[in-house]
Amino acid sequence: MMQTATAVSSPNIAFIKYWGNIDSSLRIPENGSISMNLAELQTRTTVSFDANIAKDTLSINKKNVEGPGLERVVEILTLVRQMAGINLRASVWSENNFPVGAGIASSAAAFAALAMAATSAVGLELSERNLSRLARRGSGSACRSIPGGFVEWLPGADDQTSYARSIVPAEYWNLVDCVAIVSHEHKPTGSTEGHALAKTSPLQAARVSDAPRRLEVCRQAILNRDFDVLAEIIEHDSNLMHAVMMTSSPPLMYWQPGTMAVLQAVQAWRAAGLPVCYTIDAGPNVHVICQADVAGQVASQLKSLFQVNDVLVAHAGGPAALLEKSK
Repeated sequence: MMQTATAVSSPNIAFIKYWGNIDSSLRIPENGSISMNLAELQTRTTVSFDANIAKDTLSINKKNVEGPGLERVVEILTLVRQMAGINLRASVWSENNFPVGAGIASSAAAFAALAMAATSAVGLELSERNLSRLARRGSGSACRSIPGGFVEWLPGADDQTSYARSIVPAEYWNLVDCVAIVSHEHKPTGSTEGHALAKTSPLQAARVSDAPRRLEVCRQAILNRDFDVLAEIIEHDSNLMHAVMMTSSPPLMYWQPGTMAVLQAVQAWRAAGLPVCYTIDAGPNVHVICQADVAGQVASQLKSLFQVNDVLVAHAGGPAALLEKSK
């Protein structure tokens, strides 16, 4: 007996960042966050539960994965088995069309697609809220890749109350993320390890206590489609998170010389009148946010910087989606 389903999901770029947990095992965050799904960047995941296999397996971009990567996937598969009342092992195949482990939320897309494919394969029909909760267990930011468009993760206080929901759909505001790739290398310290260090920074408490204000400013900027306000708040929030990283013990230094070159260029372009701003996740690559009418110009100018290896262009994207299911 084989039960198979395939799902796709996009990574998301956080405008207001998630960094630090009040419960690491459940990935309950210290503060809420807001993000935008990235349409052209996708993870496609197929899950097959099969009575003829002896153990769970994972393949990412046609390479077999063991160790911690597989263990995180098995945790989600185990939760799905418990919900469905089955004991079948599963084979998981996942492919990305963007760099993995380089600060482009590959784990967010991966666990959102995994949650949807695994539950669909065993015949579970979860609500968007409950799919978001399940994806969160694999990677906190994965809960934001389940709903579509511009998404807010309500931090909650426990497993039931910590989930993500859409603020507005993707088509509400035609924003574009031009991702300046300054490094394709897998980052030395992953986000899961980084979250555990957040409390060692004396700046984390201040960042968390001010989060409700930043969330409200960002939420209203999206609802009002006010790019100037959005630009100011998301750069401020990104700088705050990286200040926490840099002042943790041990410090996390994700920025590279190319990172700084892009930040300075973006600031100069905005000062000259181009509607553009930056935000950086846990990695060296820079997400340059702009309105769609200037995206071509922004991408071209980014490519002209010698520290930039490539530019990925992604519009606001929809929710995770089921592609096919078979038994």
